Amino acid sequence: MTQKDYLKDISEIKNIMNRSTRFISLSGVSGILAGVYALVGGLIAYSLLSDSGGEDYDSYTMLVSSLELKLIGIAIIVALLSGITGYILTKRKADKNNEKIWTPASRQLLISFLMPLVTGGIFALLLVNQGYYGLIAPVTLIFYGLSLINASKHTLSLVRYLGMLEVLLGLAAMLFIGRGLFFWMAGFGILHILYGTLIYFKLDNRK
Repeated sequence: MTQKDYLKDISEIKNIMNRSTRFISLSGVSGILAGVYALVGGLIAYSLLSDSGGEDYDSYTMLVSSLELKLIGIAIIVALLSGITGYILTKRKADKNNEKIWTPASRQLLISFLMPLVTGGIFALLLVNQGYYGLIAPVTLIFYGLSLINASKHTLSLVRYLGMLEVLLGLAAMLFIGRGLFFWMAGFGILHILYGTLIYFKLDNRK
């Protein structure tokens, strides 16, 4: 065997090991679409708040109940669309690569991701109940970032960097309480689009 053959074998062994411990079939397109959903949802929320006379929505001590429900509904729809799109496109990518989407690595990925995310979601709902609307955007960004960081050991390293940026953005949002919606759109919208684009050109579009 030549040195080239040895290097090829080593590369194949490395790929097998990565597939057994990490779920690497994440779709870049799903990340881009998740970002688009978040931007559209954010713009709709901003329009609703503007119509109610509250562009600086975090300054409210109480929101009108119907408006509050609409904003929560928008967030839920964005999350569901992102989740469904992510599952469909990731499964399609896994099938294309002759890989299974439900593996020990993907189960560990999901568990690691959901634990901080569910905690943050409950915390955010408690903030809504108490009327602390200015903290919702920072809290959701920080806990989402922690979820990504926690899950990154079971998937692509880019996920860890995305998580770090989300946490930093959430902390920055604490300094601008009256502009939380714009930070939310930047974190869940723009950062997702950038992340998805990197994944697409680095992995999805690879021949």
